[in-house]
Amino acid sequence: MRYGTLITPQALHALQQSQSDVLVCDCSFDLADPAAGERNYKVAHIPGAVYVHLDRDLSGAKTGSNGRHPLPRREDFAALMTRLGARDNTQVVAYDDAGGAMAARLWWLLRWAGHEASAVLDGGLAAWRDAELPLDATPPAARRPGAFTLRAPLVKTVAYEDMLANLASRDPRPVIDARSPDRFRGENETLDPMGGHIPGAINRFFRDNLQPDGRFKSAAQLRAEFSALLGNTPAERAISQCGSGVTACHNLLGMEVAGLAGAALYPGSWSEWCSRPDSPVATGE
Repeated sequence: MRYGTLITPQALHALQQSQSDVLVCDCSFDLADPAAGERNYKVAHIPGAVYVHLDRDLSGAKTGSNGRHPLPRREDFAALMTRLGARDNTQVVAYDDAGGAMAARLWWLLRWAGHEASAVLDGGLAAWRDAELPLDATPPAARRPGAFTLRAPLVKTVAYEDMLANLASRDPRPVIDARSPDRFRGENETLDPMGGHIPGAINRFFRDNLQPDGRFKSAAQLRAEFSALLGNTPAERAISQCGSGVTACHNLLGMEVAGLAGAALYPGSWSEWCSRPDSPVATGE
């Protein structure tokens, strides 16, 4: 069975036990302490999981005007997946310790590379622990290099220029901002040099996709909530953004689970937007 959005701890454990071709990636990362995720991985991780670092592995080179986590080159990402042992039919499962906030970035990048067998562990490491499944502290044996082929992207992106043009459009596309409400309003900004949001954006904190236990809400509930944001606008016209293009992928995953596929990612997001001198800025609700 191929998993393309979420996978439960029990289903992942069964895949591993069946000797299926599955690559598990620990994407845990703390924006305030970039070394924390890797430290915690060395203490306890899902057996066989490899560690994937947001800055080193899932982002490209920064120029000062392309955001805090610009996309890597597709060729570099394919080379990473090949080194990790992924092949074209490998089921890749990403997890983290933050409700999927970082794991969703790897899920989206895999779809950007044209890889359909990409899923996020629902509930992450906490759900794995709750299921009383085994953990490991030893690095996994190195997998043989894979053969990961770039294919046509399964997702869409928009650039800074597209976002500017959208502001001037008579029929602007809805822009959904995944940051916390206070950062959206321009308050308590600690990650970027300026607070606020893109004018006209709608705030949908990525954690609103989750139940209290850290698992995703049901498809029906997610569909109702995102549909309320979009109104009569088709999902494929929507644009998802956040601070640096990472947690925006969580909203895109939530929409995919809801059956509302096709929204685009603005990879540079607020960190790129606020670095450009001509960008208009809004604050408040």
